[in-house]
Amino acid sequence: MNDEVQQPEYEFGAGILHVFGRQLKLFRERAGMDRAKLGSLTGYSASTIASFEQGRRIPPPKFIDRVDEVLDASGVLSASKEEVARAQYPAFFRDAAKLEAEAIELHVYANQAVPGLLQTEEYAREVFTNWRPLLPEDVVEQRVTARLARQEIFSRTQAPTISFVIEESILRRPLGGWGVMRGQLEQILLHGQRRNVEIQVMPTERDEHAGLAGPFTLIETKEGRRIAYVEAQQDSRLYTARKPVREIEEQYGLLRAQALTPRESLAFVEKLLGER
Repeated sequence: MNDEVQQPEYEFGAGILHVFGRQLKLFRERAGMDRAKLGSLTGYSASTIASFEQGRRIPPPKFIDRVDEVLDASGVLSASKEEVARAQYPAFFRDAAKLEAEAIELHVYANQAVPGLLQTEEYAREVFTNWRPLLPEDVVEQRVTARLARQEIFSRTQAPTISFVIEESILRRPLGGWGVMRGQLEQILLHGQRRNVEIQVMPTERDEHAGLAGPFTLIETKEGRRIAYVEAQQDSRLYTARKPVREIEEQYGLLRAQALTPRESLAFVEKLLGER
């Protein structure tokens, strides 16, 4: 019997970062620069440049374009930008991350943790620290950085319409302790004030519930495509066929009808904050 040995999924992304790091070091040395000099020209410290070269940190897109120009790399480094950006996410989420970043509408049902787009840095770190099997510390930090980078979607020139239905139990679970959860609840309130964002809470005591099949995200692209993303454990699936997408849309419509209204939901979050 031949047992296939599989790498942990995070190692595939790490491989992309190490390849980019070796290329960066090669072009830097060809240009006769030390890390401090390159850092001064790109706005980063020498230690951060070292982290990029060693594949321990994910270089931002603006850095990649700038360093390609500074090192006269003729587009070689810039050509890696999309792959580097994808490498920061778990393998099962990479396609969804690209769709999410370009979406004009997002509708999220969460029953396990606060949705990633709403998470604070501290809460996100607790999520990945509690991941099983355990993630290496550097991978935890990469995942946290990537999760926060996703939130740039809120500051897009043409921000998408986004709605969330979140289980009450998530908001009552003090992941990381009450100090972490207080900051998280406050952030939910802040996002709930955005004109393009609606947040609804699904009360635990509801005797009808359309979301028992699990969490999902509905995505509408600028081309008008409607896609459903479903995730379980460390696996995921993107549905593009009209029938399954329509069925999940119907679930979400029922969930929104069963949940508290956006105004009631924000009042509920404020009440939770007042309980401690």
